[in-house]
Amino acid sequence: MARQVVGAAFSAAVLIVAACVDRAPPTSSVSAIGGPSMAVAVQSTQASYLIDFTGNDLPADLAAQVQRAGGTLTASIAQVGVAVASSDDPDFAGRAAKIQGVFGVAPDAQVQWVDPRETTVGEELVDEVPPPEAMATFGAGEGFRLVQWAPDAVSAPTAWDAGATGTGARVAVLDGGIHSTHIDIAPNLDVARSRSFVPAATPGTFVPFNSDLRRNAAGACILTDTFWHGTHVAGIVAAPANNLGTVGIAPNATIIGVKVLHCGSGAFSWIISGIVYAATPIADGGAGADIINMSLGASLERQARDTLGRLFRDPITGHPINTAPGRAALLHAIGKATTYAYQQGVTVVAALGNEARNLDTSNDLVFVPAMSPHVIAVSATGPVGWALGASNFDRPASYTNFGQSAVDFAAPGGDAVLPGSALCSKPRVGPGAPVVQPCWVFDLVFAPIRGAGASTGTYSWASGTSMASPVVSGVAALIIGRFGRIGPAQVEARLRASADDLGKPGNDDFYGGGRVNALRAIQ
Repeated sequence: MARQVVGAAFSAAVLIVAACVDRAPPTSSVSAIGGPSMAVAVQSTQASYLIDFTGNDLPADLAAQVQRAGGTLTASIAQVGVAVASSDDPDFAGRAAKIQGVFGVAPDAQVQWVDPRETTVGEELVDEVPPPEAMATFGAGEGFRLVQWAPDAVSAPTAWDAGATGTGARVAVLDGGIHSTHIDIAPNLDVARSRSFVPAATPGTFVPFNSDLRRNAAGACILTDTFWHGTHVAGIVAAPANNLGTVGIAPNATIIGVKVLHCGSGAFSWIISGIVYAATPIADGGAGADIINMSLGASLERQARDTLGRLFRDPITGHPINTAPGRAALLHAIGKATTYAYQQGVTVVAALGNEARNLDTSNDLVFVPAMSPHVIAVSATGPVGWALGASNFDRPASYTNFGQSAVDFAAPGGDAVLPGSALCSKPRVGPGAPVVQPCWVFDLVFAPIRGAGASTGTYSWASGTSMASPVVSGVAALIIGRFGRIGPAQVEARLRASADDLGKPGNDDFYGGGRVNALRAIQ
């Protein structure tokens, strides 16, 4: 993760699927490096299980078969052959795994996909004064435009000048709550298609998509949060050019809020359900997304380990033994969901995580969903001392995960490594006092946040691959807005052909296929 977490800076890689068991009867568990694994919605004495079938079909009598195995069917994700069941029987997983066609059964763990230690810093509000006159240059009239370095780092303004603004592209933001009345979210938000997959306390109901919480010092999810990770991410993708606050990479794209996290936590089934819903056409009851952005993730161990951290191995062959089949089921189920999205013509983009880990040498770890099939995995870059005149936007961020086998593209995510606490100032466009913050803060990515109370115009800084992923999603939206729904293979091909080849020639450890370039992508 980043050395200094600011403005909800951490985005993805705080979770490891461990070999230990945190409660019976599950055979594997998920634990957070930054904090305990905890449920955030419905508390139950029964364990929840994800049942993954080999194919994409579910048996017609699945509920009866689950009941005979000692459980209750609670949800079906029929498009990808995944079901969810609950049981207090310690032998349920073993019996359910014997249902014909089952690939594997795993605990549907509710885990922290976003670091609970996140804080915000330096909140800024839009002044209660009339907005400035519209600028001749698209996007230049935003009050905080001169605080935003990320659009310039990927040549987004010149793409706007060329007429590419993302009109017609639909981007589903799978995340926590989205502040639906924010002045830089509301104009582009499809409220009718926004959904939540986070269960509420009343069975059959869900936490609203436009709500969120945060953890207190004791780890309890009870306090109102003024950040809202999903709001910041959505603003990076598509804050409109409305001469008010900030501008997104694709200012005319449509945002769809798909809530799969609450208080930064979520079950695997919530993530899978969100992917399937976002990718399903509107005519079939889905969100009809062209792009899915997931600024979230977890490190999943392929194999189990002993108490000394050593892989369990076959005594004769020496090959690692997978003593926890549930891990394979989780990987398989998420992979089926991302493959379903791809087959529906949806481009899927995900953050690669913030552990500064070389994923080329972490052969027993898979970072999901970024390393799932048909997903564009994004690493982060960030300057050091931008407010002091630095323009090294393509410097690999100190926290970003990397590796040629994992990174597809790089994009601005910000960094917080500039030493000292000296103050710097950036002017606003139009009325309002200059923005004054510690100089290192300006190296982070600036975007909308929830704010306190009835605020609809609060902004702040954050850094992480969470911030880099929506930049790539925004560039993908520019491509779709310009060329139509050309499909994920063609979108990725355009991203690759247009990216700036940084680092060593060709595929690079930190940049993958290169740092995305919005102008070249739409030409």
